[in-house]
Amino acid sequence: MNDYIVVIGGGLAGSEAAYQIAKKGIKVKLYEMKPIKFSEAHTNKNLAEIVCSNSFKSNLHTNACGLLKEELRYLDSLLIKIADETQVPAGQALAVDRELFAEKVTREIEKNSLIEIIHEEVINIEEMAANGIVIIATGPLTSQGMVEEISKITGQDKLYFYDAAAPIITKESINFDIAFFGNRYDQEKKKDETIEEWKNRLKVQDASYINLPMNKEQYENFVKELVNAEIVTLHEFEKREIFEGCMPVEVMAKRGLDTLRFGPLKPVGFDDPRTGKRPYAVVQLRQDDKNGIIYNMVGFQTNLKYGEQKRVFSIIPGLENAEFVKYGVMHRNTYINSTKLLDNTYNLKTNNNIFFAGQITGVEGYVESISSGIVASLNACRKYNKQSKLEFPIETIIGALANYISTENNKFQPMNANFGIVPELGEKIKDKKLKYGKLADRAIERLKMLEIE
Repeated sequence: MNDYIVVIGGGLAGSEAAYQIAKKGIKVKLYEMKPIKFSEAHTNKNLAEIVCSNSFKSNLHTNACGLLKEELRYLDSLLIKIADETQVPAGQALAVDRELFAEKVTREIEKNSLIEIIHEEVINIEEMAANGIVIIATGPLTSQGMVEEISKITGQDKLYFYDAAAPIITKESINFDIAFFGNRYDQEKKKDETIEEWKNRLKVQDASYINLPMNKEQYENFVKELVNAEIVTLHEFEKREIFEGCMPVEVMAKRGLDTLRFGPLKPVGFDDPRTGKRPYAVVQLRQDDKNGIIYNMVGFQTNLKYGEQKRVFSIIPGLENAEFVKYGVMHRNTYINSTKLLDNTYNLKTNNNIFFAGQITGVEGYVESISSGIVASLNACRKYNKQSKLEFPIETIIGALANYISTENNKFQPMNANFGIVPELGEKIKDKKLKYGKLADRAIERLKMLEIE
């Protein structure tokens, strides 16, 4: 066994992992292909380069991403510490000077005598893992050579090359004076049913879908707002890959007023419980988690800006007060099918010497990637020292993310920090701020009980 741990990828997850391993007194070989080779979106030679927004999102205790930062600060995260040191004014959010952030992370890693940075592309994972422990943190723009190597070690014919995900909404924020449960064709009134029997049947949660009926005026107003909404500008390399795979809901809408009614919003197989007749259109929400806490909007993969998604999708009857735990995305994002491949320590099930970390695992976002880097590195160290695995409580955001990506789900899609993936409290609390505060307090309490060393 090697006397060092290999980390492949010097992004957010890889840099954090290298630091945490060295902090345990173990040598690290950190492989980063820049500046020898750059991805389509990277330009900075430093480690921990931030490509998109400079925001690490909310710092509030009552926000899931804010709570995640608290958990990471408790665990002495290097990258969150440097983010705090390089922050710029952004209200309640933690935003950073991205150049200064990357420079400071690089300096901290370079000056650590236990970390050796090797600037080359890795394409021999199996050989490395045969002799020691490896953490793969190559990110959403993994090089073609690494993609082929990862496909080989995971036994997967291909990885996911883009993230085409629909928005996800909390069930408790849906208006059930309008919405009703049920699968297509099961929700039409039976000939021998009374109106009351039929309506009572629609109130029972015995199906995987929630349905939102629309009349002609509501549908046409929705389509009008949808086609005129602002979209995110994609890189040229993203356009080539994404549009071959699937179509954004706003692009479908622009093809004709009735296109959505003959596509994902087709009303066939439903009666509106308010009228007893077939609605003009129906939006379906599909259960996204085992406990039925969160639901995704079927067929609503989109390139709309996040603010526009909130504005336009809230026009749909029943979603007036919808709480979005994840907005829809369509962008280049290479990731593995973690639900089948990894356990909740980000360890590969078929080869315990290999860990994954970062967005390639299906965690979405800067802070989430850092979180996975910590979990993978702590467990890589425990593997190195022949100790048992360290599983984080699912009441914490760190543990809930690890649980989400490792729980089998045929509709797996990348996920960011949100309260919809943590266990519910044992009490009903209507005030969201109070509820999220209690969830956050519980998370920190559980984290402090964990025996990390």
